[in-house]
Amino acid sequence: MGIKSFLARPYAALVHRQINKWNLEAVRAQEFLFHKLINQAKKTAFGKEHGFNEITSHDDFVKRVPIRDYESLIPYIEKIKAGESNVLWPGTPFYLAKSSGTTSGIKYIPITKESIPNHINSARNALLLYINEKNNSAFVNGKMIFLSGSPVLENIQGILTGRLSGIVNHHVPKYLKANQLPSFKTNCIDDWENKIDAIVEETFDQNMTLISGIPPWIQMYFEKLLKKTGKQTIKEIFPDFQLLIYGGVNFEPYRAQLFKTIGEQIDCIETYPASEGFIAYQDSQKEKGLLLNVDSGIFFEFIPTNNVYDENPERLTIKDIELDVNYALIINSNAGLWGYLIGDTVKFVSKNPYRIIVTGRIKHFISAFGEHVIAEEVESALMELCNTENVQVTEFTVAPQVNPTQGLPYHEWLIEFSEVPVDLISFRNQLDLLMQKKNIYYKDLLTGNILEPLHITCLPKESFRNYMKSVGKLGGQNKVPRLTNDRILADALMSL
Repeated sequence: MGIKSFLARPYAALVHRQINKWNLEAVRAQEFLFHKLINQAKKTAFGKEHGFNEITSHDDFVKRVPIRDYESLIPYIEKIKAGESNVLWPGTPFYLAKSSGTTSGIKYIPITKESIPNHINSARNALLLYINEKNNSAFVNGKMIFLSGSPVLENIQGILTGRLSGIVNHHVPKYLKANQLPSFKTNCIDDWENKIDAIVEETFDQNMTLISGIPPWIQMYFEKLLKKTGKQTIKEIFPDFQLLIYGGVNFEPYRAQLFKTIGEQIDCIETYPASEGFIAYQDSQKEKGLLLNVDSGIFFEFIPTNNVYDENPERLTIKDIELDVNYALIINSNAGLWGYLIGDTVKFVSKNPYRIIVTGRIKHFISAFGEHVIAEEVESALMELCNTENVQVTEFTVAPQVNPTQGLPYHEWLIEFSEVPVDLISFRNQLDLLMQKKNIYYKDLLTGNILEPLHITCLPKESFRNYMKSVGKLGGQNKVPRLTNDRILADALMSL
């Protein structure tokens, strides 16, 4: 047993005891954190505007601080980007994490000195809880790969700015640096396919024991490894590969193919990181759900999804939640986010401790590859092009094609035209460019050769009407979803 492996076990036991303590007192931990956050932000511009000095309870807070999405936060973010301090949180953020927006385009989410540990320690804790439960720390002696965005950061008025995964890369603990792959130089490569090729060259002959990333990226890496080595499975290349860490997308569509490529089932840890904060992580291989991060700088609120767009929806704290109910997630944090509607929906599967599963997004979306394409983006792109090209569309829907018979995955647009465009290839190419402008993550997946440009499937007239009739939803308030995250609707339409 190596020295790192030996020392990891008592450290893991210590962290387990600490986390278990606040697990048992989660409500009190959240209440304490709430008052701490309010007190720390009293003298900020936001705190003064919303009377933080008069807030003594969650009820007071709800009356003074409305629910906000990113668009409502933009005026404050612009002040921060202009160099102002004490806007949402005392001082100036250490970083701005760039993330894909909805109507606003790119989002800039502040990360402060106080919120950095939430992003760094949460991932560490997930690993330590695994070590404690499984009594397995051998993997810490091998090489570990974290498939992430570029760590190259730009400077906006003295604030370093970039993708969250790139920011986190700068905070990998020193004791793991010697084990970390790929190299900094390789991690800075922008083109994803070239980057994966370079990672393969750096890792194919190493003792890889832990691999982390978004499932489609991991699968692409595995396939290139097999091609490079001529082996049949990843376990033949990395016999000591023990642990797969993932997050960002639903793992289930990838599970079977990934384990087939690996050659056997191995342990996995699911995480729920976001630019706005590290929300939850898997704390047990035996239990369902992800442990809610109740003692890490984020005070959580929950609104039943059916009521999220009510004028004054009831905002619940963890002591009020019920199991198996879909909630919209609201966060208030030491990054300076207040009443922030993150856009995800979650469901509690346990109260002792508080564990959640991520059930989707508030709105229809496609995120089979982490792109978070929303209905407004596809509708506006298609309508903009139709107006330019004088083309009429009767109905359409968009679905991911995760496992095509050949080529890379793609988004399939099933469109019922009044008249099919004369040059459908040109129409498709223009539509794809519009989508890239509207969604930065979609563009990244294309430029990184994770996806190929969208496909258009022309459906016969009345296809959508016939489908709605076949499922008993013709007329009334029933609508065809613009976006689905699976192939059920798409396959049904094509089978008519």
